[in-house]
Amino acid sequence: MRRLLCALFLLVAPLPALSQDAATLVADRVEIQGDNVLVAEGSVEVLQRGMRLRATRVTYDQAADRLRIDGPIVLTDESGTRVLADQADLSADMQDGIMTSARLVMGQQLQMAATELQRIGGRYTELSNTVASSCRVCNSSATPLWEIRAKRVIHDQLEKQIYFQNAQLRFAGVPVFYFPRLRMPDPSLKRATGFLRPEIRSTSELGTGFVLPYFIALNDSRDVTLLPYLSSNGGRSLGLRYREAFRTGNIEFEGAVSQDEILQYGTRGYVFGSGGFALPRNFGLTFGLQMVSDNAYLRDYGISDQDRLDSFLAAERVRRDQYVLGRIHKIGTLRDEGDDTIVPATILDLIWIDRHETPLIGGQGALRYQIAGSNISSAYTNDVDGDGQPDARDTTRALIRYDWRRDWVLSNGMVASALGRAQGDVTWVGNDPTYASQIERLTGSFGGELRWPLLRTETSGATQLLEPVAQILFSPTSNADVPNEDSLLAEFDEGNLFSIDRFPGTDAVEQGNRAALGLAWTRYGTKGSTLGLAAGRVFRAEDMDQFNIGSGLDGASSNWLLGMTLATPVGLSLTQRMLLDDDLDLQSAEARMGLFRQRYALTTGYYWSEADPDDEFPNDISELTINGAWQVTDNWTSSFGVRHDFIAGRSSRASFDLQYRNECIQVDLSLSRWFADSTSVTPTTEFGLSVDLLGFGGGPDPGPTRQCRG
Repeated sequence: MRRLLCALFLLVAPLPALSQDAATLVADRVEIQGDNVLVAEGSVEVLQRGMRLRATRVTYDQAADRLRIDGPIVLTDESGTRVLADQADLSADMQDGIMTSARLVMGQQLQMAATELQRIGGRYTELSNTVASSCRVCNSSATPLWEIRAKRVIHDQLEKQIYFQNAQLRFAGVPVFYFPRLRMPDPSLKRATGFLRPEIRSTSELGTGFVLPYFIALNDSRDVTLLPYLSSNGGRSLGLRYREAFRTGNIEFEGAVSQDEILQYGTRGYVFGSGGFALPRNFGLTFGLQMVSDNAYLRDYGISDQDRLDSFLAAERVRRDQYVLGRIHKIGTLRDEGDDTIVPATILDLIWIDRHETPLIGGQGALRYQIAGSNISSAYTNDVDGDGQPDARDTTRALIRYDWRRDWVLSNGMVASALGRAQGDVTWVGNDPTYASQIERLTGSFGGELRWPLLRTETSGATQLLEPVAQILFSPTSNADVPNEDSLLAEFDEGNLFSIDRFPGTDAVEQGNRAALGLAWTRYGTKGSTLGLAAGRVFRAEDMDQFNIGSGLDGASSNWLLGMTLATPVGLSLTQRMLLDDDLDLQSAEARMGLFRQRYALTTGYYWSEADPDDEFPNDISELTINGAWQVTDNWTSSFGVRHDFIAGRSSRASFDLQYRNECIQVDLSLSRWFADSTSVTPTTEFGLSVDLLGFGGGPDPGPTRQCRG
């Protein structure tokens, strides 16, 4: 029989509940029995107020105001939640009633099967003798990977919460935990107050411990997470994380208070904070807070392996022709050799840079204003730490600098440039009798640069670019003796080969007449590959002993700089840099490799350098770092990392992580080893295990669904 489509206003007059919302009925056959009964049969569909009912037979009794429904039944509400049942007895608006042999499917993932399901007021759904799971069940095994069996389950659609009574958690059919009462968010809820994923953590110092986070949603923009932690070796800790989002920014603070038997004194802890805000006139405000009770705390509790603390407040604005920055930092050390009365320092920076077209002479100009200061919190005016400078020295500097550059393209394709810099600054020094209390300095550099880019196209379509570069600079010598604190670690690389000043800060200024020569060659393949080679060197009229040995810039001539870069369309990248002396002996080398494919990634880095007695590295450095990730299967993912010191003959850190994730569960396993270094810690091994039941609200996204066999 042809299917009959009927748009019926069911009982418009006698039924107020339905008079405001018409119901659409679609069925193969519709029959009116007597005066009060309507029977629809064969592929029946009823649509009303965002709900869709599909069944084999629907009988509406006007006198009783009830729907008797024969299945199989599929009832879908406007949120996408589905109810599947064999039979049902519902109110006319389908908001109340009982469904037998029912299955509730939420978020197309979480399923709850019950002998009976009752709808109450369109808000509550009550299930009896329920089994809940988001795992796929195969014919070969009717037991899901995990399930929650409960005597009674209530789903509150308004609060988006699921309440279990007399609940039992089972893994592979084996009972594991019993909960007299259990509340879980439904899949549509992303933030809800309640317990988060627990974690088992084991460390060498603290023993085996258990973390049970508790999340508190204060409102839509604020939340708090409590992280109680207990360990077998007497460790007790309460962590806290607070987050708040504002209209123009956000803040986040985390910290913990701990007691353990590792150190002799009592309470330990830390506080970290960060945030950022958008300010008027395109300014941005950021801040960071880092405080810790002792050097070893962060490592002992697996929070971080950093060896310095940096608290700061900064305001910044970036425009096309302007840069403004104001910041203040408070620096502290977590190294054993660091003296807390010497190392913590307050650093202030105020910078204003304007870039513009230079009138009359043309070219680009940049005017820089800067005020910088540093204060070391030390009561000593002598050299306690043996670094050759008094430990309580305070400095303040006011600086003005003007940079200018103009390029000309010559008829033969060469690019000729004129460039220069003029700088004046005043430095005030306190608590250091080896320097004058006020030091004025005038410095400048001017010169020219010549580039000749040569382009060649191969028959295959690939292109080659060869560019020789020559630069000469003249810098009058300044006799001003200024304390150097921000320019101690100069490094020679491709980025500063043709810089006017190769010092990283403003305390030191490169002086003397000098020239730089370089040659760069790059090949661009037709399929996206790029290969680049570069070489260069700096020559000086005289050695002014400005740079340390490890920088590669000391002497009348710098080291030879050799660099290579490679990028391929298959995800392979390689970068290498070497510094060679006059005898072509290797002084330092750095290599980085990255390989990124669809199912795996690998990054490696190697650094080697000769000892620098003028720097903080009195011994040779030879370190290798390797990090990788591999998606073993669709469900299994692993990652690892190692950092090895060849000079010390040991690894400084090694880690391994393994994750399993399918449609209903995520298991994370981590293992890391921190070896003794400059911080006051002994070698530490840490093990972590956490399990997430997927399908409830606020959890990770589900993974690939397992495939059934047989």
